[in-house]
Amino acid sequence: MQRTDILAEFDRHGILPTPQRIEVAGILLEKPQHLSAEQIIDRLRVQGSGVSKATVYNSLKLFGERGLVKECVVDPERLFYDSTTEPHHHFYNLDTGELTDIPLPSIEVTGLPKPPKDFHLDSIEVVIKGRGAPSKDLA
Repeated sequence: MQRTDILAEFDRHGILPTPQRIEVAGILLEKPQHLSAEQIIDRLRVQGSGVSKATVYNSLKLFGERGLVKECVVDPERLFYDSTTEPHHHFYNLDTGELTDIPLPSIEVTGLPKPPKDFHLDSIEVVIKGRGAPSKDLA
């Protein structure tokens, strides 16, 4: 994604552009992908960036809050940032740590219990965990 595209996305999501946020977004939004904060930090370091770890985490938190990216929690200690924000599900490979998209219509959720009073269902996200060789996205 080009700098002008990133700036347009920031504007669309109400994010104030800073050089550091642009660097983080440049990595995360370069293609549909799932990256952890540590993976983004590693890629920044390879590029010679001096963006601090705290700035990366703060930027990702802001991006998630504003809807620029989607946070995907696969276990209590692992959080990915997904550049695909449309609703979809995931396979999580326990061996490789890879997260793979599953298109929304591929899974049908039925038999949900009646929600509590004043509870409004926003979304359902399924994460299927397993082991095996790395795979390609299904989407």
